[in-house]
Amino acid sequence: MGGALSRRGTLLIVVAPLVAGAIAVVAGAAGAQGKPARTSTAVVSMDKGGEIVLELFPQDAPRHVENFLTLAKKGFYDGQRVHRVEPNFVVQFGDPQSKTKPMDDPAMGTGGPGYTIKAEFNNRPFERGVLGMARSQNPDSAGSQVYIMLGPAPSLNGKYTAFGQVTKGMEVVDKIRVGDRIKSIKVVEK
Repeated sequence: MGGALSRRGTLLIVVAPLVAGAIAVVAGAAGAQGKPARTSTAVVSMDKGGEIVLELFPQDAPRHVENFLTLAKKGFYDGQRVHRVEPNFVVQFGDPQSKTKPMDDPAMGTGGPGYTIKAEFNNRPFERGVLGMARSQNPDSAGSQVYIMLGPAPSLNGKYTAFGQVTKGMEVVDKIRVGDRIKSIKVVEK
């Protein structure tokens, strides 16, 4: 992998179908004038069961957090399958083609939402449990593919956008396999 998270020109990020479970995503940060920002929780339910809780980093990557939550609220990730699992590296999902195409289709891992967002590189290290955004060689080419780190990858630090981390359910992430399906991701505003 050479420290890059790309596959056929797209960084394949896997927030894998968490083996029949759920992923809860919590976002919170101080908003304008120091007021507490709204907190969001996204619960990703896997077909095979399980739950993963993600704390998001809106203070470090506001556009990436907003993009992920917006896609989740629209049901974009619902029914998708994890299309990439690299032992000790990443679990990745977010290619809408994974809903219908065979996992061995040559185009698997190249799909996205139809737009891209600019990089928000930050000081968060890519350690086990960190949530990152996949991209191609172009730093501003991220869209919908995300990954959860299975192990540390310092070579990604400052080159990819870290925008969250697993706070509960890493044992579920460890069991994810290519083809595992995300049942749904529900966002709860607080």
